[in-house]
Amino acid sequence: MRGLGQVVGLLVVVLITGLVYKFYFAQGSNSAAVAHPVQTINTVGVKSDLLSIAQAERTYQAEHGSYASFDELVSGGAITLRKSGRDGYTYDVATSAEGFQVTARCPAATSPGCTNYVIDQTMEVQTAP
Repeated sequence: MRGLGQVVGLLVVVLITGLVYKFYFAQGSNSAAVAHPVQTINTVGVKSDLLSIAQAERTYQAEHGSYASFDELVSGGAITLRKSGRDGYTYDVATSAEGFQVTARCPAATSPGCTNYVIDQTMEVQTAP
């Protein structure tokens, strides 16, 4: 009887290990994030930059009563980004009296399959057309 319990326990461990392999490793190898880790790192950096720029816009608006261009944010010290882009992406800030929109555009010609991103005063990074 004791040997039967050990066999059942071993089968449970093998089953759990097989399921973990199937769902974690087998599906992960088909994922774009695993296939292109550099692209994933770049995307995370771009999204982080967008959040930083958007936070700077909110702070600038609270202090000055209006939104600012990218150059005004940099020259005023609201953001510390040294350049208006990252790894092929370029940033564009559009402002109005009601809000702002920061867009990160990637060159599809040199980076096929890359995604453009946008953020506004809602502070949600979304894909852009």
